[in-house]
Amino acid sequence: MKILSRLLLTFTFIGLLAAGLYFFEASTYPHKMQQPEEDFYTLSSLPETLSFAGEPVPLDYFDVRESLERELLVNSYFHSQTLRYLKLVPRYFAIIEPILKADTIPLDFKYLALAESGFNPRVISPAGAVGIWQFMKGTAEDYGLEVTTEVDERYHLEKATHAFCRYMKDSFRKYGNWTLVAASYNAGRRFIDRQLSIQRERNYYDLLLGEETERYVFRILALKMIMENPEAFGFRVTDEEKYPVWKTTSMDINNAIPDFALFAKEHGTNYKILKILNPWLRESFLTNAKGKSYTIQLPDKHFRSLKN
Repeated sequence: MKILSRLLLTFTFIGLLAAGLYFFEASTYPHKMQQPEEDFYTLSSLPETLSFAGEPVPLDYFDVRESLERELLVNSYFHSQTLRYLKLVPRYFAIIEPILKADTIPLDFKYLALAESGFNPRVISPAGAVGIWQFMKGTAEDYGLEVTTEVDERYHLEKATHAFCRYMKDSFRKYGNWTLVAASYNAGRRFIDRQLSIQRERNYYDLLLGEETERYVFRILALKMIMENPEAFGFRVTDEEKYPVWKTTSMDINNAIPDFALFAKEHGTNYKILKILNPWLRESFLTNAKGKSYTIQLPDKHFRSLKN
């Protein structure tokens, strides 16, 4: 009986403590305790029509509709990740969008970058794909990117985006529609070619594929829908809450840099900021034995200050 009494007292104490913490939180931070006015995702959020890169999505097919709904649910309810995406979008789209436009690639492909990397410029996949566009080494070199121990342009967003556009154009010439182009970027052209031959189909939405590739285009579509209309899915991020576009100046170099830490200090910054702005520089030095010309980004004055 004594043991039972002690257990009851312990549970009572824990309950009172939890209640006390709840009411303290509610009174101190009332905005955190408010319930959302509406669900993050409802069936009514599905549109009547939807397109990817100008191509219609057949939402009247049950399997297509359910696949899209799955990705909307995943991304709508992964609150912290999706909120971070919404904050990062201006910074990365400011660089990606003009390049896609100049290279006549549909702007919906900017969401492919988000689906691939989550805007993590240093991300490396288990297979060894690198950067915002997740290029493999061989493909990167085929499309003109330098990949060495000192310089890896897969991490260079501008150059990698131009390489991505060249890759997309080659794929479009092969498949003739952008949806299959997107799927082939995930699974590889060889795999898609084989499935088109086996299944005697030419439409992504009619193909039976591995789970990752079957979900891939729908994930891009879900991200597109949420990023373009976040409030419809319960996300409210003001312009002030979004991360600012980085302001930088360019500096061309064609010589060796023996110490990037000293180089950074000589140009009014530090090693950390220099590497954040130039993740394609992979070492703390640059031998540049061939005397190649590179463009390095340096921070503008007051780069880190929130007041400017």
